[in-house]
Amino acid sequence: MLSKVRNSVLISTMMVSVGVSAQDYLPILQYHHVSKTTPASTSLTPAQFTEQMDYLKTAGFQVVDLKDALEKLKNHQSLPDKAVAITFDDSYRDIYLGGFPILKERGFPFTVFLNTKPIGRNHHFLTWEDIKEMEKSGGVFANHTINHPYMLRKEEGETNAQWLARMTNEVDTVETVLNEQLGHSPKLFAYPYGESSDVIRALVKDRGIMAFGQQSGVVSADSNFEDLPRFPASGRFAKLSTLKVKLASKPMPLLNEESGGDFATDKPVSIRLTFKPGSYRLKDLACYVSGQGKASLNWIEKNEVVVTAPSAFGVGRGRINCTMPDQSAKHYYWYSNVWIRPGADQGYVVEKVGKS
Repeated sequence: MLSKVRNSVLISTMMVSVGVSAQDYLPILQYHHVSKTTPASTSLTPAQFTEQMDYLKTAGFQVVDLKDALEKLKNHQSLPDKAVAITFDDSYRDIYLGGFPILKERGFPFTVFLNTKPIGRNHHFLTWEDIKEMEKSGGVFANHTINHPYMLRKEEGETNAQWLARMTNEVDTVETVLNEQLGHSPKLFAYPYGESSDVIRALVKDRGIMAFGQQSGVVSADSNFEDLPRFPASGRFAKLSTLKVKLASKPMPLLNEESGGDFATDKPVSIRLTFKPGSYRLKDLACYVSGQGKASLNWIEKNEVVVTAPSAFGVGRGRINCTMPDQSAKHYYWYSNVWIRPGADQGYVVEKVGKS
């Protein structure tokens, strides 16, 4: 059986080498609203969305089905050259009104992560009829919880066991609803607000679900498939010039990363990055801290660096983004990590979860 698998991989590799060129990574675009009237920070207008989609078409990008592409990467299979995937978060109806006609006209597949409670509630939210219509034209609908909670926060008076049971219900109920309404689920999940922890990531992994945070970057076989990156392409990131840089990105060639966990304290965060053997422009590595400017780089070994923020994060989420040009200078390697600094009264579960 093992030899058959190896032969299959060999044949697949040979087919790629003699056919179209291929890539072993995937940039994924993240959207929320396609509208002129929704919050600017998470929106782009139909005109801006059209400009972006037209660029994908004219520049020869291959918009691929997200689940299929992730499965291929996970199994070390190649994707088409210039592959990219399109995703939306939340159940907003302007996805159907503003985004879907543009996608349908170009024949682009896309994935929408649904929080199911508001579906059909009023004219601001999708209906199941909208969803089923979009599904017929390349739409895939995935899990974004019932209520869009902060998944790492306990409610007042809640025990760790009660919190975990509530989060389990947030995930499992939507899987059930998708199967009831659509007949299937892609087993894809987007963490509300991009927040996850070892406990929550284990929860989705146990269910065979691949999941996304809100750190930016490119997916490859080396990625954590319970905490995958995406590039935001709305709000201040809606400009075509910004999008072009992201679409030309590659995954940072890392052998290992040590971030100290998901939570920040009153001390500056740091992360240790170890690069794979190879020839890189390590002297051109640059890392930036949200709201703080450049991070300091302390090279421990030739291929190992400690990246440190200038100061501690305030309460909320903070990140470090690192980029490095490849040898051709046509692409940037890209890496991002997010931390949460919990507020004292926010109820974050920062300790290891026991039975009480």
